[in-house]
Amino acid sequence: MRGGTVQINWHDQQPVLTLDFHPVSGRLATGGSDHDVKIWVIASDDSGKKLPTATYHSSLSSHSSAVNVLRFSPSGENLASGADGGGIILWKLHSTDDGESWKVHKSFLFHHKDVLDLQWSKNGAFLVSASVDNSCIVWDANKGVVQQKLDGHLHYVQGVAWDPLGQYIASLSSDRTCRIYANKPQGKSKNTEKMNFVCQHTLVKAEHQNHDESKPTAKAHLFHDETLPSFFRRLAWSPDGSFLVLPAGLRKYSSEVINTAYIMSRRDLSRPAIQLPGASKAIVAVRFCPILFRLRGSQSDGFFKLPYRVIFAVATLDSLYVYDTESVAPILIHAGLHYAAITDIAWSSDAKYLAVSSRDCFCTIIEFENEELGQPHNDSGTKELAERNTACENTKPLKVDSMEVDAGASKAKLEASSAAVEVTPPPALAKNSILRTKEAAEGNVTCENDNPIAIDSMEVDVGANKAKMEATPVVVQTTPPPVSTKNSASSKPTKKRITPIAIN
Repeated sequence: MRGGTVQINWHDQQPVLTLDFHPVSGRLATGGSDHDVKIWVIASDDSGKKLPTATYHSSLSSHSSAVNVLRFSPSGENLASGADGGGIILWKLHSTDDGESWKVHKSFLFHHKDVLDLQWSKNGAFLVSASVDNSCIVWDANKGVVQQKLDGHLHYVQGVAWDPLGQYIASLSSDRTCRIYANKPQGKSKNTEKMNFVCQHTLVKAEHQNHDESKPTAKAHLFHDETLPSFFRRLAWSPDGSFLVLPAGLRKYSSEVINTAYIMSRRDLSRPAIQLPGASKAIVAVRFCPILFRLRGSQSDGFFKLPYRVIFAVATLDSLYVYDTESVAPILIHAGLHYAAITDIAWSSDAKYLAVSSRDCFCTIIEFENEELGQPHNDSGTKELAERNTACENTKPLKVDSMEVDAGASKAKLEASSAAVEVTPPPALAKNSILRTKEAAEGNVTCENDNPIAIDSMEVDVGANKAKMEATPVVVQTTPPPVSTKNSASSKPTKKRITPIAIN
């Protein structure tokens, strides 16, 4: 594995706000404050000594404001991009004598304020967008019309995710709520069921156990409020649809605030099943590797009991964590690569590259060696939703929805009526370093605390001062980007953002 910040002029020295890999060609698309979408060819260094390179290919210039989000359709035939002002453009791929080009296919104009996130349905026939106008809209991508408007949030909707199995849409807002919409079709149109999403769950607060047993338990908010210094809360479903990961989480422990992300089991989307280890800064984005991997079988202390390994990346404002479902500790940690907030994450379809965009005007590209992440699972198609089990080890297994929890394996105690998970924040990291745990077999976590915090039915131990991480990291030297002096990375130069909080 090697990687670092690619020091080229990505978007005229202006913040890079989003990026995504084409599912077939592997080309990287980026969007930024310069109003453009740019296509790049990513290539490896043959000698294996240098960072991956990004070569400019083409620009798509039809937006009149900053591009906040872009996503390729599952087939790769279309590209959707959302911008300030509420405009969404659907680009279509055309073959030419010189290779290929992207042309405007449709424009979606219904949001009246900035579009911050969007997601395609699995079949590529629909997409859902999230906006500063407090709403989500489900679009018919073929007709270019509004299929349904999802109201209910009281503040900016900063993230949206479409269940790969087509049953749910999840949205996350700066009103400190996550709303889960279930598809309950009403009637049929041309022999097909008419899509109809209804809010099934709204996650707001969870019970917080007081250390003073004489006081009643109180409820605390699960998510950061609108002062979170980011425009984005990009949530994501796993490729098999078995669980959902929510960023921007927080838990208060005494006077300390713990930043976290919540994992939701598909079989009970009314409450979190697992809380990821606390991060030093707020988590703003989650993205799953599109490939499922074979189990390595070398570690039995993971929270998940699945017939394969699922790998996902979690970005805080300044760091990147990569987890797999067979280990407790992160398998990779990047820190200190950017001078301003991270804005988006993207995986290439072959899992060779992992890219990160930032408001400091640069992108980081990490390249994995062949089978470094593991061998692909025989059936990565996610056609069937088998039993999804989440586990920690214990002689007496506990049940969390579809996830089987077993409380003894990673030397962690689990105490709760239905499930309890004690987690440990990752070790402190020096800047300008890449830390990678040696193998899953070495990533054990020991947690000790007599007073865990209760989150609904789960208890999470956040006593970082007593926690030990027993993984030995491998250090790889990386190079940070140069300081950009032309434009401030804390605000867009084109116009003042609606969000009142700027990034320092």
